[in-house]
Amino acid sequence: MNDTYSLHKKVIIITGGAGLLAEQHALAVLEKFGTPILIDINKKKLKDLENRFKNKGYKVHTFVGDVTNFRKMSIIKKKIIKKFKKINVLVNNAQIDYVPKKEYKKKGQNIFEKYSLKKWDTEISVGLKGALICSQIFSADMIRNKKGVILNVASDLSVIAPDQRIYSHLNSVKPITYSVIKHGLIGLTKYLASYLAEKNIRVNAISPGGVFNNQDKIFVKKIKKLIPLNRMAKVDEYKSAVRFLCSDASSYMTGQTLIMAG
Repeated sequence: MNDTYSLHKKVIIITGGAGLLAEQHALAVLEKFGTPILIDINKKKLKDLENRFKNKGYKVHTFVGDVTNFRKMSIIKKKIIKKFKKINVLVNNAQIDYVPKKEYKKKGQNIFEKYSLKKWDTEISVGLKGALICSQIFSADMIRNKKGVILNVASDLSVIAPDQRIYSHLNSVKPITYSVIKHGLIGLTKYLASYLAEKNIRVNAISPGGVFNNQDKIFVKKIKKLIPLNRMAKVDEYKSAVRFLCSDASSYMTGQTLIMAG
């Protein structure tokens, strides 16, 4: 029986490769016999991740690089093509995330009126410019082969505004850059889906809700009240959706955003 969810022999680039969800994305690929290639700026975290997978009997390939550096990404792409001969899928997952912490209470974090332009430039650069650069560079092989997939990892905050009340006890807010980046990724998804359609390259986005990762207890209690399923996501609950969007199971789907937010 043909398994349309199979990723057998597919080479799949995952940016922000040392992050919490990236590890699950890689596992989603490995469990369907694909080859995940993780790119991240943090060399130590990548090495630790390699070792964790090795202990589970899996092999992942990693590259240290900054997604905002066009030259560096181009060099990495040449190395990947030399070793694997092709690129089938790009998962734009890199971002600078905001994790609510108790210590923020003293500082008044991320207030819009005082938001640093330096932080704005840095975060927009990683989340949006990085996705643009990687899409330009890694889609080139897909265009040449007239087949491929780009998956942009957005957020439920790509379609709704953050409810800042869930951060009020920390004297903080969700930063404006997060919403702007995630909304921007949806725009990028639609643009590229239309632009690359004639090349048989599909472009979709996934918009996950918050993942439970031992966050502040008051924060968790507040956010659960906003979620109909009354809980945050488990860390592995997006794997099947990622497989669907990266595989031929979604072969007639492009330009869409799959919202998974409980």
